Amino acid sequence: MSGALRISGAGRLSQAKTARFSFDGQSYTGIEGDTLASALLANGVHLVGRSFKYHRPRGILSAGAEEPNALVQIVRDDARKTPNVR
Repeated sequence: MSGALRISGAGRLSQAKTARFSFDGQSYTGIEGDTLASALLANGVHLVGRSFKYHRPRGILSAGAEEPNALVQIVRDDARKTPNVR
């Protein structure tokens, strides 16, 4: 479903270079230069987490560091992990 929710021919990113990534155990494809949020939204992912206390669904609300649901852990390989990246 890579890019199914993108507007064709629009935007500043070149769709020639793609990047593969995984989120919550699922594999996705994004465009080089995408943010994690825009790549997830383009792949139809709207639920990115749940609240701690009541387990309510959390989605993407903004496009910057002020995003309240934007804590992720980046794993490059088994030896390099970066937790709580905004």
